[in-house]
Amino acid sequence: MSKDFDARRRALLAAAGATFVSPGRAQPRFPSRPVRMIVAYPPGQAADFAARLLAQRLQEVWGQSVVVENRGGGMGVPAMMAGKRAAGDGHTMVMATTGTLTTNPTLLAGLPYRPLADFAGVSNVVQAPLLLVAHRDFPARTVQEFLAHARRPGVRLPVATPGQGSSQHLILELFAARARFTFEHLPYKGSGPAMVDLVGGQIPLMLDSVASALPQIGAGKLRALAVTTPQRIAQLPDTPAIAESGFPDVVGFGWAGLVVSMRTPATLVQRISADVRRTLEETGVRAALTARGLIADPRTPEDFTQFMRAETAKWAHVIQEAGIRVEQ
Repeated sequence: MSKDFDARRRALLAAAGATFVSPGRAQPRFPSRPVRMIVAYPPGQAADFAARLLAQRLQEVWGQSVVVENRGGGMGVPAMMAGKRAAGDGHTMVMATTGTLTTNPTLLAGLPYRPLADFAGVSNVVQAPLLLVAHRDFPARTVQEFLAHARRPGVRLPVATPGQGSSQHLILELFAARARFTFEHLPYKGSGPAMVDLVGGQIPLMLDSVASALPQIGAGKLRALAVTTPQRIAQLPDTPAIAESGFPDVVGFGWAGLVVSMRTPATLVQRISADVRRTLEETGVRAALTARGLIADPRTPEDFTQFMRAETAKWAHVIQEAGIRVEQ
C-alpha cells in the first residue's frame, strides 16, 4: 500500500512539475500582431527612408504588417516618449537617432526620458555620412586649401548647418577646435533652405549629409571638400576624409537605429536584432541604402549599446566645450 502511495505521489509531482515548467520553456510567437515602427522625424528624411525599407522586408520575414509611424518635431521627444510608454513586448520599436539617443541628454534640460535606462538597443541600422561642401566658386578645393583660407587673420567663414545642436553643427565644432580655425555658424531650419542658399551663392559653405548634397554635386553646382567618416565613402571615392587629412579624431556621422522599451525581455531583443541584422546584410537592401547616401550598419544589442555610450560621452564633451544651447 505504501509503495502504491509513493508511486502515485511521484507521478502527481512529475505532472505538476511539467505543468509549471512547460510554459517557461515555450517561446511566445513574435510578432503576434502588427508591429509599430515609430520614426522621430517627418517623412522623406534619412531615418524615415531606412525605416520604410527595413519595415518592408521585415514584414515579409515576419508575416505581419510593420507600420511606420512618423512623429516629427520636438527634437524627437514625442517619439521617444511614445516608445518609452509602449508595452515591453517588441511590437513597438523606435527608429531613434544621434540626437534623440546621444545628444539630447546634454542639449535639453529636463529631458523626460533616459536613453540608456529607458530603452534597450536592438541594432543600429544606418550611418549617414556628413560632408563639408562648398559653392562651386569657393576658392578652396582641398581640406588644406580650406584651412589656409579659414585661418587668415580676422576671417570668420560663414558655414551653414541644418540647425543648432545638429550632428552637422557638432562635427563642425569638433573640426574647428582640432584644426584651430574660427567660423560663423549659420543654423538653418533643416537642410532644404540651407541648400537653396548654398546653391544660389548666398552662403559659401555648408556641413550637410551626403544624401542631401549628392544631387547638387553631381550637377556641378557644389564641390565636395571632405567627408567626416573614418574613411572615404563609395558615393564619393575621390573626396578625402577629414581624418586622413591630418585630423584623425575628427570623425562623426549621423546614424539611426532601433530601440525598444527596456521592459522587453532580453531574449526577444536578441531575436529581433538577429532578424534586423540579417535584413541589413541583404545585397538589395545595402544597394538601396547606398543609392541614398547611407551605409548599412548592423550591430548586436551589446555592440549598439556600447556605441551609444561612447557617442554620448564624445558629443557631451563637444557640446560643453563649445557652450552649445538649444531651446526646445
